[in-house]
Amino acid sequence: MKATHKLLFVLCPMLVLVFIYYSSGKLHLRVWGQKQPPVSEEIVSVGRIVGSVFDQQGFLVNLDGKLPLNLVYKYENLTTTTCKPGYAAAKMTAIYPKFVQPAPMFLDRNFKRLAKVTNFVPPFGFKTQDRIIDTILTATKNYGLGPELDSLSCKRCVIVGNGGILANKSLGSRIDEYDVVVRLNEAPVNGYTRDVGTKTTMRITYPEGAIQKPERYEKDSLFVFIAFKPLDFKWLRQMIFKEKLQGTEGFWKSVARYVPREPSEMRILNPYFIQEAAFQFIGLPLNNGLMGKGNIPTLGTVAITMALHNCDEVAVAGFGYDMNTPHAPLHYYETVKMSAIKESWTHNISKEKEFLQKLVRADVIEDLTKGI
Repeated sequence: MKATHKLLFVLCPMLVLVFIYYSSGKLHLRVWGQKQPPVSEEIVSVGRIVGSVFDQQGFLVNLDGKLPLNLVYKYENLTTTTCKPGYAAAKMTAIYPKFVQPAPMFLDRNFKRLAKVTNFVPPFGFKTQDRIIDTILTATKNYGLGPELDSLSCKRCVIVGNGGILANKSLGSRIDEYDVVVRLNEAPVNGYTRDVGTKTTMRITYPEGAIQKPERYEKDSLFVFIAFKPLDFKWLRQMIFKEKLQGTEGFWKSVARYVPREPSEMRILNPYFIQEAAFQFIGLPLNNGLMGKGNIPTLGTVAITMALHNCDEVAVAGFGYDMNTPHAPLHYYETVKMSAIKESWTHNISKEKEFLQKLVRADVIEDLTKGI
């Protein structure tokens, strides 16, 4: 064999290897119009991981408010005043592919079919509470928002938080434009309507957070119950059947002794929303499925999670804790300061804020008060 032939025999395989080595860092399988690899969660270059498409919780790392190409045709030409069917769920799925929309807002008589919550005790499920829940639901008889709202083909929902940032924003009339207005615990409406509106579709609360003065309840609003411990269900049963309150030693503060609502106006929030917000969206510690230090999401984030599954468009107002302003009011209706939130044993405010910022940055939800 001639010397030149020998040289070519050696060089050709080397050139092929060099080409493969080089191109492995430059070429990726692509789907037209997508900047990220469509299947793998990791971008590999020269045999090593150099980045990740998704974060630890499963959200896209690079978030913006732009519509994905598959949603542009469906939503881009709709006016801002037109309700966009399925918008929140579609945007959520685009940034969090594991999102599965079907999740009933309230428990109904078939609640035992909800496999994701049957094996968790409160607050993440209803294990050990089947019998008392059955008794309660037999009395309430209604398990939706009501005929008018349930029949809407597209629902716009706003979650009104209790943050001091709501004060002096004059958002009341805008809040009242939404189909569903969700309020939390005992946050008042009377005296603050200019900033918080007059409309209340539902008020989500638990025994220690419920309004204690019957005259402060809004007319026609739903009383939506959320349980954090087995004792809470006993309290709800006593409220529904108008029984004398007994066994209050297990509550961490005083609770309402009477709720001026008929059983048909009371609901039990699906505990899956607490579970999903805590363990999937925020990444709080599982703690063997038990309530523990720093693994309970705030009621506001639970309400947002509920809305992502059941509303076509989702907005929030009165959200956002600014730890850099410790002397600012924590709530719009009282003088407690921002620094008080640091004493919370159950919540992880910083991790929760990261989750909410993802939703705002990707335009999954609209933040009316710009506090998140």
